[in-house]
Amino acid sequence: MKLTWLGHACFRLDTACGSVVFDPFQDGTVPGCGNIRETADLVLCSHGHGDHNAKENVVLTGNTPSFRVLRVPCFHDEVQGAKRGENVIHIIEAEGMRAAHFGDLGHALSPEQLREIGPLDLALIPVGGFYTIDAAAAKQLTEALDARVVVPMHYRTETIGLGAIGPLDAFTSLFDSVTTYPGASLTLTPDMPKQIAVLTYGK
Repeated sequence: MKLTWLGHACFRLDTACGSVVFDPFQDGTVPGCGNIRETADLVLCSHGHGDHNAKENVVLTGNTPSFRVLRVPCFHDEVQGAKRGENVIHIIEAEGMRAAHFGDLGHALSPEQLREIGPLDLALIPVGGFYTIDAAAAKQLTEALDARVVVPMHYRTETIGLGAIGPLDAFTSLFDSVTTYPGASLTLTPDMPKQIAVLTYGK
């Protein structure tokens, strides 16, 4: 399966079983990021905020993907949605692998939720704080999930991202080794070594 970062929390996942775009953002909502214009078999949004819910920016092919989609409900904040509402973790099962997009997760997951998610080959985790879990909480989640490949998202760099959220290095500095890819894509294979994988936007 091939993963491509389209900016912020938006990713495209292409598999032998079909394609999906996660959390496309509305035009102009994420500073420094170009508008989303994709064609895919499916679009999944973790919640209804404008920087995650622009389904209209993804043209559906009309094909029905054969991968399995699992949903784990959670919250956008640490007070059971009282501040920012609900959030959904989406898990795709394809090619004998499991990939999860955590949306705007805003709290530590319970043991029951972690069991429901199960083992992962790929985890797309927010790390920027303010609207989501912060870098320290994202590291704890990374350790709890023990996913083979973890890709951070929903952070700020010098050129892209919401001003209120934290920088990427607040998360990556917590790990001894981080793999930075020169482009926006990576191909996940069953024998891919365990890693924190940083994708490069727009390349």
